[in-house]
Amino acid sequence: MRAAWLAIGTMVAVGCGGGGEQAASGGGETATQTAVAPLGTGTISGIVMFTGTPPANPPIDMREEPHCAAMYGGNPTDPVVMVKDGHLANVFVRVTGGLPAGPYPKPAKDPEIDQQGCLYHPRVLGVMTGQALQIHNSDSLLHNIKAVPTTNRGFNVSQPRAGMTREHVFTAPEIMVPFECNVHGWMKAYVGVVDHPYFAVSGENGAFTIGGLPPGTYRLEAWHEKYGTKTVEVTIGADGQGSVTFTYAAS
Repeated sequence: MRAAWLAIGTMVAVGCGGGGEQAASGGGETATQTAVAPLGTGTISGIVMFTGTPPANPPIDMREEPHCAAMYGGNPTDPVVMVKDGHLANVFVRVTGGLPAGPYPKPAKDPEIDQQGCLYHPRVLGVMTGQALQIHNSDSLLHNIKAVPTTNRGFNVSQPRAGMTREHVFTAPEIMVPFECNVHGWMKAYVGVVDHPYFAVSGENGAFTIGGLPPGTYRLEAWHEKYGTKTVEVTIGADGQGSVTFTYAAS
């Protein structure tokens, strides 16, 4: 999985088609990135816990795609609930309350999503409005990227060869934008589009970091594709540190 700009949290996102999309080698405008200084030096450090027995993830039948099937040690599964040592990955976390006034800094690096082994990597990512999302195909076979937003403009484009890259710019906040593949029906990803940079995605160890904030009290919302949303409040003190824990349960 790729992470973008750790100073403000793990980020990545997906997109293609209309308004703002182009082939990497083609013409057209790319989203401009104007440097804006961070609004603070405070950091929220978080962890996402999981209690109970995780459900078994659905099996994926890749017999018709031996190129992808060969990348897995056994039978591949759909990574819906990824739990390791009681920690939950792929949880999208964003600040929803207490935000300082902008303008907000943009990450120095564009978010990326890849299609590899007939799965999207990462499964969950975030992107800031106006950023150019880089969409790659690392498989030597056809993928068809379909985004199904409700606020932003949807798109449906093909990447028939390995090494192809497209980019897409989302213009409006939206939680979350589902990604699919018309060729491989099990392929799914989710992109959180936010109009500020204060978001992150929990890693394999359940951890996430959101930085660049001034001291204050903030409301955070966590989203998981199966277990839904949770909210907490966290305070960044004078020492510039705040910590928070989200807990999801199997029941």
